[in-house]
Amino acid sequence: MAERGLFITFEGIDGAGKSTQARRLAETLREAGFEVVLTREPGGSVGAEAIRTLLVEGAAARWSAETEILLFTAARRDHVEKMIAPALDAGHIVICDRFTDSTRVYQGLARGALQGLVDGLHAQFIGLEPALTFLLDMAPEDALARGAARGGREDRYESMGAAFQTRLRAGFHALARAAPGRFRLVDAARDPEAVAAEIAAETRTLLA
Repeated sequence: MAERGLFITFEGIDGAGKSTQARRLAETLREAGFEVVLTREPGGSVGAEAIRTLLVEGAAARWSAETEILLFTAARRDHVEKMIAPALDAGHIVICDRFTDSTRVYQGLARGALQGLVDGLHAQFIGLEPALTFLLDMAPEDALARGAARGGREDRYESMGAAFQTRLRAGFHALARAAPGRFRLVDAARDPEAVAAEIAAETRTLLA
């Protein structure tokens, strides 16, 4: 799939502030005159949003890791076909709150030794990697406290507890070490304004 635009993703454990910072970056770039598509995973397209409800709501034991990988891949394929690829083909900047790195960590590492399955399905059905990934990093207990304060029904992964979030954080760090040219590690425990300023500066450097 062509990548004539710019694809940027936000990753990190639950409650780290990905959605907020993705939205702020989109606003900053739009103010600078760029065409920006802001989206999320799971979701982003009509079909993928339907699958999202199955994944982020309900009991922690609702699905096996293998089933989740298949559901995420199906949602991502529809998302890429219907939204991401057309926007990139049109030369737009696409900012996505989570992408395949989350599946690599949540299902591929933290819930089992399944990263090979994730990568195989990604290669066969998705075939797209971001140009830049911001990894928002903070202590799991602080991130969980943020998530609890936020409330809402989409708390299936947060309900898996602090030990699970700790495994997730270690998995994201491992991905960042393996792809240092793509990942930018950002201290998300700071004031949101400082976090947004760092992210905007990194993005401007890439655009330049």
